[in-house]
Amino acid sequence: MRSGWAWCVVLALACISGIAHADEPDRRIALTIDDLPWQRLGERTEPELAAQHARLLAALKQANVPVVGFVNEAKLEVGGQVQPTRVQMLRDWRDAGFELGNHTFGHVDLHAMPLDAYEQDILRGEATLRPLLAETGQVPRWFRHPYLHAGQSPQVRAELGAFLKQHGYEIAPVTIDNSEWIWAFAYDHVRDTETDPARRDALMEQLRRGYVPYMLNKLDYYEQRSQELLGRLPAQVWLMHANALNADCVGELVAATRRRGYRFISLEAALQDPAYQHADGYNGGSGMSWIQRWAMAEKVPKSFYAGEPMMPGWVMKLAGRDGE
Repeated sequence: MRSGWAWCVVLALACISGIAHADEPDRRIALTIDDLPWQRLGERTEPELAAQHARLLAALKQANVPVVGFVNEAKLEVGGQVQPTRVQMLRDWRDAGFELGNHTFGHVDLHAMPLDAYEQDILRGEATLRPLLAETGQVPRWFRHPYLHAGQSPQVRAELGAFLKQHGYEIAPVTIDNSEWIWAFAYDHVRDTETDPARRDALMEQLRRGYVPYMLNKLDYYEQRSQELLGRLPAQVWLMHANALNADCVGELVAATRRRGYRFISLEAALQDPAYQHADGYNGGSGMSWIQRWAMAEKVPKSFYAGEPMMPGWVMKLAGRDGE
C-alpha cells in the first residue's frame, strides 16, 4: 500500500498535470482544398493526372482528416464538353467521404466583374456538382470566393451573402492564408522543365523539405495574430489546393500539425466558433485572411500585421514569379 506521503505526491503531480493541461489552448483546424478537380489541370497528361489525383486522395484518407474540396466546373470541360473522367475525379472525392463545395464555374474574380455576372457564374458552377451530390442524397452547401476576393464594400458583401443564402450556400472563410500555390508552381515547373535528372530530383526534394516548415510558420503567425486579436484561439480554417506538391507532402504536413497540438475538425464544426460572427472590416482589392479582416473592423494598429512569413526568394525564382 502507498503511504500517506506517497499519495500526497501522486495527487500533487496530478493537480499540476491537470493545471498544465487546462492552460493549453484548444487548437482546432479545418482543412479545405481549392481548385478541384486539379490545379493547372490542363498542363498534365491524363495518366499523370490520374496518378497524382490518386496519391492526394490516398494521403488524405490515410491522414484521416475531414476535408471540403472546392470545385471549378470549367475544369471538367475540354472544348466545351464535360469529360466523364474528370467528373469521376469529383466522384472519387465524394466517395472518399469528403465534402464538395462551389468555387464558381470559371474561378472568376468578384472584383473584376458585375455582381450579377458573378452570381450567374456561381449557379453555372453547380450544373454538374448538384446532381453528382444528389446521387448520395447530398446538396452543395459551401462556397469559397476565388482569390479570397469577397467584395469591396459592405453592400456587395451583404448582397452576395443574401444570394448565397437563397441558394443554400454558406461562405467558407479562410483564417490560415498562405502562398502554397506558388510553392506548388515551383514544384511543377522544376519537374516539367529541368532536364538534368539529378538536379531535378535534388530541387524537388529541397522543395518538399522546405514546404512543411513554411506552412507551419504561416500557421504559427496566424495563431499568434488571432490570439492577440481575440484573446484566445478560434477554430482555424486552412486553405490549400489540389496539386502534386500536396499529393506528395500533405501527409507529413497533417502529422506535423498534429504534433503542434492541433485537432482536425470539419468545416461545419469550425464555423460554430463565435469568432466567425465578427464583422469584416476590409474593403480593399486583395485577398486576405479573415483574421486580418476582423482586425480591420477593430481598427487595430498597423503593427498588428507585421511579421507575416514571406515566400522564400529561391522558391519564387523556381516558380518564375516576381512577387506573391
